[in-house]
Amino acid sequence: MLGVVNLIPGPSSTELAIFIGYEEAGWLGLVLGGGCFILPAALMVTALAWAYVRFGTIPQIEGILYGIKPVVIAIVVQALWGLTPKAVKKSLWLGALGLLACAASALDVDPLVVLVGAGVASVVQRRLGKGDGTARAVLFGGFAGAGATAAAPVTLVALFLSFLKIGAVVFGSGYVLLAFLRADLVDRLHWLTERQLLDAVAIGQVTPGPVFTTATFIGYILGGGYGALLATVGIFLPGFLLVAVSRPLVARARRSPAAGAFLDGVNVAALALMAVVTTQLARAALVDIPAMLIATVGALLLIRWKVSSTWLVAGAALAGVVAHGLR
Repeated sequence: MLGVVNLIPGPSSTELAIFIGYEEAGWLGLVLGGGCFILPAALMVTALAWAYVRFGTIPQIEGILYGIKPVVIAIVVQALWGLTPKAVKKSLWLGALGLLACAASALDVDPLVVLVGAGVASVVQRRLGKGDGTARAVLFGGFAGAGATAAAPVTLVALFLSFLKIGAVVFGSGYVLLAFLRADLVDRLHWLTERQLLDAVAIGQVTPGPVFTTATFIGYILGGGYGALLATVGIFLPGFLLVAVSRPLVARARRSPAAGAFLDGVNVAALALMAVVTTQLARAALVDIPAMLIATVGALLLIRWKVSSTWLVAGAALAGVVAHGLR
């Protein structure tokens, strides 16, 4: 099941819960498995979003977020530290593909184009047995299709459709969500600032449950209670549908060389997106020396001593309140 949910877009942990529910109790289990996995976190995030909108300017709240945001950067760095060697160890070609995806992402190519382009290039390289002209041509051909669109006003329909699209195309770790959120909501639609995006990710990280409940927080900021509901349904709905559709294809997907090659390419591109967007968001999180110290200590504790991210976030929140108060 884990192998299959890694082959389809969406939040892998949530889709695994949906898959288990489906296997154990059919369609009702599918709904209950996913719904019960998502609901507690979504409710907690909604409550925190209400407090953020209502009390976000209170110094104590600002201090908590000031401390948590650098740790979010450290947590993503730790994820990259552990995942990158596993993703590129199969061949030097995958490492080169990852660097190419980094360059494309830094040039503001749409994240979906980067992911699909890398996946297709990996399949072509696997089929032809070489990693030169053809594969790169396919990759750059996909990159060339990227383009900016005009900003749109925030409406409940637009909000739902934006998160529905993101939920249908995000591959890899939940932190790849950062790249899609930044590309769509900050750069293209201008619905959020980078600071608000980091605050949303920080809230998603500090609560239990899937990181994708960051969408709940953003939905509340942009559209109140209805916005939170529609953003949550939008980003998680594709996972329910994809699990239902992919279940009969489990055995075939496991045996398919093409599926494996596509996933290899998508994995390295996802890590590239994570690296680039973390660098970009770090500018909004590491605003002074205390914030840099919090991020550095957090990364060391995570990588060297494997400290639980839960305790780290709690400690960072306390350090943030103290540092903000001293300032």
